[in-house]
Amino acid sequence: MKSEKELAFLHDLYVAPDWGERFAELVDAHIKLPKEGRALYVSAGSGGHAMALHERAGEKLEFLGVDESDELLELARAKAAAVKEKIAFQREENSSLSFPDDRFDLVLGNASMTQANELPGMFGEMARVARPGATVACWLPTASSFGEFFSIFWEALVNADLQDHGGDVEHLITGLPAVSDVERLAEDAGLGNIESWTTIEEFDFESGEKFLNAPLITDFLMPGWLSSVPEAARARVMQELAHIIDEERHSGKFTLTMKATVVVGKKTRVQ
Repeated sequence: MKSEKELAFLHDLYVAPDWGERFAELVDAHIKLPKEGRALYVSAGSGGHAMALHERAGEKLEFLGVDESDELLELARAKAAAVKEKIAFQREENSSLSFPDDRFDLVLGNASMTQANELPGMFGEMARVARPGATVACWLPTASSFGEFFSIFWEALVNADLQDHGGDVEHLITGLPAVSDVERLAEDAGLGNIESWTTIEEFDFESGEKFLNAPLITDFLMPGWLSSVPEAARARVMQELAHIIDEERHSGKFTLTMKATVVVGKKTRVQ
């Protein structure tokens, strides 16, 4: 098991520049930044995207980045200090923000690593702290993502004599929210004029070993995918996964597909 500090460094080095950039490009293409006021970035991680947005917006838009990880916040503050970026970072729980109602002119939420059952609380808090008329945006993987993995995962479980866990694969598939589900969450949180955009993103891996050793997979996605598999059987399942990937790719690349979605709305009511 890696420490939280090790995971923070891995996230900053391997996840933010690739996984994070896919979402950042989608957000940058569709979110209009206010010229002044206060902006909140929820789940800002190591701060790279928040700082880029702040630089683009200018000093009249005061930016605050929050995250649940002290280790990621430490990296974010160090980055901001190194480039003398006037942006603050502080620790907050995504579903229990400490700010008063109706405070921010823009609220952004990175839910790309957030569990589906945590989305309503996160969306609700983001809407609560936004001012009436403020833009609220949240981004995440949506339904039909990771289908290539889920297909071989079921096969690997069968090959490892764990067919009783086949239903867990179905749970993973249905656990990813449809775009309409996320739009409904935004509406329930009090947002109007809701729009969404989705891009199909591909992650290529040269072999089963490369896939299973990639930090994005082994340290951030795989723990959730394997959570229902008995710990003693996980190494066997991983071996089966590598074998199936190498057998099916026929010297080609194994591609993992993700549907990256951003949902945007305007707060319509005072809290």
